[in-house]
Amino acid sequence: MKQPHTHASHPAINKRRRKGRGHLSSTMEDMLEQGRTCLDVAQRLEAVEKAIQQAKKSLIQSHLDHCLEDLVGPLGVGQRDSLDEFGEITRHL
Repeated sequence: MKQPHTHASHPAINKRRRKGRGHLSSTMEDMLEQGRTCLDVAQRLEAVEKAIQQAKKSLIQSHLDHCLEDLVGPLGVGQRDSLDEFGEITRHL
């Protein structure tokens, strides 16, 4: 059986997921049934997209910070700088 795979960032990622889920639930169950404007619904759906996108980015960055270094072992200064730069560029995905 596989060992649990957790990072310190997972609670924050889960919080973002719950936020997106709440926005989506209120959009589909309430806003559409209430006849809210298309603009209101679109804005709420955009909030859902952003929450999910931020959760994904956080997960990828956490993976880079922890899993890759665990795989290759301790990094030298130059290697650490390269990995940090790679992590920074992923923020633009």
